[in-house]
Amino acid sequence: MRIKTVKLKLKREHLERLMIGSAAALVLFLAARGAEVPMVEVPYSEAAQEVNTTIGEKIPTQQTTVYYKDGNGYLVPMTMEVPQQEGIARATLGLLTSSLVNDVEASSLGLLTVAPANTTYELDISGGRARVNLSAEALTAADAAQEAAMVDAVVETLTGFDSVDSVEFLVAGQKRGALTHGTPVGGVYTGGRINLESVDASADMTGAETVTLYFPDEGGRLLVPVTRTVWGEADVETAVFELLKGPRQDSGLEPALPGDCALIGVTVRDGAAVINLSKEFEQVLGQSDGGRRALRAMMLTCTRYPGVNRVELQVEGKPYSLEGLDTKPTFVNEAQEVMAWFPGVMEEE
Repeated sequence: MRIKTVKLKLKREHLERLMIGSAAALVLFLAARGAEVPMVEVPYSEAAQEVNTTIGEKIPTQQTTVYYKDGNGYLVPMTMEVPQQEGIARATLGLLTSSLVNDVEASSLGLLTVAPANTTYELDISGGRARVNLSAEALTAADAAQEAAMVDAVVETLTGFDSVDSVEFLVAGQKRGALTHGTPVGGVYTGGRINLESVDASADMTGAETVTLYFPDEGGRLLVPVTRTVWGEADVETAVFELLKGPRQDSGLEPALPGDCALIGVTVRDGAAVINLSKEFEQVLGQSDGGRRALRAMMLTCTRYPGVNRVELQVEGKPYSLEGLDTKPTFVNEAQEVMAWFPGVMEEE
């Protein structure tokens, strides 16, 4: 994947806008969590000097994926550039914890951190197993939803590294079966079931499997992974069919593809998922981003499958040109791309 180089150009008015926006987002974040909003005054000259100093330094960075939470409670993966360092996995976990810096970073992307304030992580990785020791602050989550988001975010974060296949938990150095509000932490966790859609408790789960789909959020800025239960073979054709069905009506997510678009067929050959769609698919070109996010949702859904590393499209059996589009996306959401939605702050060089 070709990655464009993006340089931050912060003029005085842009800096003021970013600072005001971040402060406003933090106020809303704290209010949403029922916290008292602190009154902090930072002279513009000092803040500008600090930002300019940081921007002026050429610090080597590396990419890592952080899991935040959106307003509907979904975990959202966000790929970010962080300073190069040893122990990148532990450093990434640290970004999950609520703090002034982390909360502002998350809120600038329209998201929330998932772990209670002051939660820390001790980490040991060996033989593909990550053993993470959460500090006692992990027991202070506000409710079961925050607990579950924290645990799922830790598992998804760690299993995203090549060296980790599974995760075990300790809390304050002790093995526990569950956290304060009942979230299980006593087992071995492998991830891959992010944002699991609920299933009727009376449903017969015989033969049930899952597929992971990607849908745009309400604002269209982010792609949200959703794990859906299906009955039958959970192959790439099933995944594309479920993607065309769209998200649940009460999900708060948007369809990735036009609702009247039909799947004619899917074949896999030479590493490509060749997807044949009805002519209604071409409506995606009328979307505000020219259909790029819809295409990425389809590509991410398909390339999770072994033997599929790219997507080729057909419309009514005729090849559909993807010239200029990335057919092998590596990341779901990239922070630089999301921040580019704030006009005048980020400019391409």
